[in-house]
Amino acid sequence: MAYVAGRRRRYMSEINVVPYVDVTLVLLVIFMITAPLFHQGVEVELPEAPAKQIAKTQETQDPLIISVDRFGRVFVNKSESPKRPVSDQFFRNQVEKILSNEHGNPVYVRGDRAVDYGRMVSVMVMLQEAGAENVGLITDPAEQKFEN
Repeated sequence: MAYVAGRRRRYMSEINVVPYVDVTLVLLVIFMITAPLFHQGVEVELPEAPAKQIAKTQETQDPLIISVDRFGRVFVNKSESPKRPVSDQFFRNQVEKILSNEHGNPVYVRGDRAVDYGRMVSVMVMLQEAGAENVGLITDPAEQKFEN
């Protein structure tokens, strides 16, 4: 027991949780600020299709991903600024440059389900003109319907 000026003082047997609450709130604020930064790429609502997932091999590089949003704007994931849309002429030049450095690397197109079909065809033609040999379309997996 502790003595203070001749009096007996009891030990405090309670835990002070205020510092723990402060730390928890700070961590929560940090998480809330940084969580949106982890979202990569452009916001695109993909169409659903019953396609099989492509197996990733160790020797392949990161693929070139072209995103087309609902307004028809084109984004390139390996550009200097992947979140900024590019013009058609700049897109062709940039894809040619990227594909010349990474010959044989696949190209994937993420097209929004609301984008104009003609715009998707023009993007595919520009990819073909730029020298893309392996082009795939990215979709969301369709929900499987089970029959009883």
